[in-house]
Amino acid sequence: MLKRVAATTAALALSVTGALVIGGSASAAPTSSTSAAAPDISLENVQGHLNEFQQIAEQNGGNRAHGSAGYKASLDYVKGLLDDAGFKTQVQEFTSGGETGYNLIADWPGGNSDDVLMAGAHLDSVSRGAGINDNATGSAGILEVALEVARSDHKPDKHLRFAWWGAEELGLIGSKHYVSELPEAERTKISGYYNFDMIGSPNAGYFLYDGDDSDGTGAGPGPDGSAEMEKVLEDYFGSIDVATRGTDFDGRSDYGPFIQAGIAAGGTFTGAEGRKTAEETELWGGTEGEAYDPCYHSACDDKANVDTTALDRNADAIAYAMWTLGGSQ
Repeated sequence: MLKRVAATTAALALSVTGALVIGGSASAAPTSSTSAAAPDISLENVQGHLNEFQQIAEQNGGNRAHGSAGYKASLDYVKGLLDDAGFKTQVQEFTSGGETGYNLIADWPGGNSDDVLMAGAHLDSVSRGAGINDNATGSAGILEVALEVARSDHKPDKHLRFAWWGAEELGLIGSKHYVSELPEAERTKISGYYNFDMIGSPNAGYFLYDGDDSDGTGAGPGPDGSAEMEKVLEDYFGSIDVATRGTDFDGRSDYGPFIQAGIAAGGTFTGAEGRKTAEETELWGGTEGEAYDPCYHSACDDKANVDTTALDRNADAIAYAMWTLGGSQ
């Protein structure tokens, strides 16, 4: 997760080395439809992906940062699994800081091409470590959900698209590039974007992006449809008796370019450098006064720096959201 990013519509300072043209979906707010029951996502499989990302970092200078061999190897790992599973994948290139960056976009064939539901996570780490909680957890979570879509031969009403963003840690560069390069006709087809960034923090909170500004901070709701996207996630966590709290759309992760473009957004977050309050400790356990992730942006953000209970719950929440809002034919 990016340390600090102002939510701004300023132009991007990057040069494009490649462009991606993608089919998309409807501008209307996302709506739920009759859907098959969401699958239980295998924690063991998600952890297997984390182990792969850890090994990739160890074999490539200790990190998976933008412009590094570790980042490219991470992208190749994800792309290989998705290609084998039957996804249509495309790699989008951009340049930032004199280095080539990459986004990976994966479309599941079928569904209404005028109504696209997306899930995304940033694939890069900071240069100081392997970035396993931040953000191999989100990357692994959406990867395993995508692979379960293929295993189950899921036939959603909406067209499903998954994305792994590059250079998030440098200012949401990859996701900004993706949104800015989409023709308006394609952008309006994206009815909702779910973002998953840091879903296994060791002193975890259970935060949902606050689509309706119900926390009363005055930060404002997300674009039309964001409240429904939040409600779907609330329903999932309510079904397993886990309380949630809202977190503002403050521009710190890859939902930022989507909400700036008027696209409904949502997602989960288990906390970064902020410290767990007494009330949150009562709700979720853990340690009051300590950071949600004590290894945030540090070398110790390795595979030991993950709460597997939080990871398991959030991976299942991703599936629930994609199956519920995506519908089923």
